Amino acid sequence: MSSARKAFILGAGLGTRLRPLTQSLPKPLVPIWNQPLISFGFDHLIADLEIEEFMVNTHHCAEAYHTAFPGGIYRDRSLSFRHETVLLDTAGGIDNIRDWLPEDESFVVYNGDILTDLPLRSAWNHHCSSCNLATLVLRSKGDELRVGFDETSGEVVDLRGQLRPDWAARYQFTGIYFVSPEFLDFIRPGKIESVVLCFLEAIRQGEKIGGVLADSGSWSDLGEREAYLDALALAGNGFPAYASPDSLSRISSSAVVADSAEIDDISVIGDGAVIGAGSQITESIIWERAQVDAGAKLERAVVTGAKAGGDLKGKGL
Repeated sequence: MSSARKAFILGAGLGTRLRPLTQSLPKPLVPIWNQPLISFGFDHLIADLEIEEFMVNTHHCAEAYHTAFPGGIYRDRSLSFRHETVLLDTAGGIDNIRDWLPEDESFVVYNGDILTDLPLRSAWNHHCSSCNLATLVLRSKGDELRVGFDETSGEVVDLRGQLRPDWAARYQFTGIYFVSPEFLDFIRPGKIESVVLCFLEAIRQGEKIGGVLADSGSWSDLGEREAYLDALALAGNGFPAYASPDSLSRISSSAVVADSAEIDDISVIGDGAVIGAGSQITESIIWERAQVDAGAKLERAVVTGAKAGGDLKGKGL
């Protein structure tokens, strides 16, 4: 099967569940092991599907994307941004990039706030060999089992209990899906709406929205603070499979760390951060240029750019 050529990364959300961390930064740009979260999505798609071109929609703090990825290139791949002055939701976001989408081949849509290395190649091949208007990548376990899926037929029969609320077999949507050009007929031009409504309408009209289970690998939705902190433990345990362990920096070489500071093997210290003498840092994330006072004790804390001191447990500064 051919490789995917284009991928649309959803990056325009407000990140309200992750505030105050996203007060001045889009959620897909929050640092994971001193790299923007969205860069792991790029790497995943390059490794599994050989993506050649990326498009990211932007809204909140849009200029931060250009700062993080100047020049319109990521690893020799084209990287474009499409700003939404008003949030268009997922279907509206796809409608807004119609001019960029391929006319005669499927493309990938990928949520910008997930961290995963689940295998995509077999799912993509399945989509390309099927008659699906769209194919959702699913998992059998998760916190939001809202997709009714028939494993026998490979068809999605319900979403959010709108069509078949009695359907017992429910699955987690991963935020990754493959879209055939014909599906664009179900997206109303100029309409602000969720792509879920378009999926439902296609199903009502007898069209096939498919699904593929991808239970191997790791998958996390980093929309909330605890999930963001939980991601710390993944690095160094073979995750993500597509990244070299040497590229996952826990303690930046430009950080200033006192010899007597105690930092566990999970915490991450960002560029230019200053860690004071006698401080103790456990399961915490210290963003670039943040400062931790001498003698401070941090546990599951996130310090984004402020000065942290005293005993801090489960707090963000």
